[in-house]
Amino acid sequence: MIADRWGVTPDETVRRYPCDDLVRQPVLQAWRGVTVAAPPERVWQWVRQIRLAPYSYDRVDNLGRQSPQLLLDIPDPVPGDPFTASAGRAVGRVLSVEPGVHLTGRIAGAVMSYVLVPSGGGTRLLLKIVMARGRLLAPFVSAGDLVMARRQLLNLKALAEA
Repeated sequence: MIADRWGVTPDETVRRYPCDDLVRQPVLQAWRGVTVAAPPERVWQWVRQIRLAPYSYDRVDNLGRQSPQLLLDIPDPVPGDPFTASAGRAVGRVLSVEPGVHLTGRIAGAVMSYVLVPSGGGTRLLLKIVMARGRLLAPFVSAGDLVMARRQLLNLKALAEA
């Protein structure tokens, strides 16, 4: 599919992600990844803040509000919590979480898993997105997500490395 991979290795596309257990026959599978020069514990602090803001293109997906640039003292997410926020409004739901390892949630018809994998002295931050419905829309969702998810992962990388 168009735009289904960015920054991931072939091995990272065949590994099992928590979202795979929730969507068994996806019409869309997309993988994104970035290497972060910070330990998983540090990267996790930023990943869990996705609940507060999108960390992507704030002018587009946060109505101009800047995603927090400092770590806030928030608890780890639990299933049922809002997955993210846009313009101060909760969006989606956390489906499963293992603090420091993965965060999986649903936004609209997409289920996504952020997975942290120790790598050398740093972390591979991987994201897999799956959808069960919308075969005709899947290529457009994949292309749009590539733009937004790439920016989000690069922003999280920069914040964790700072």
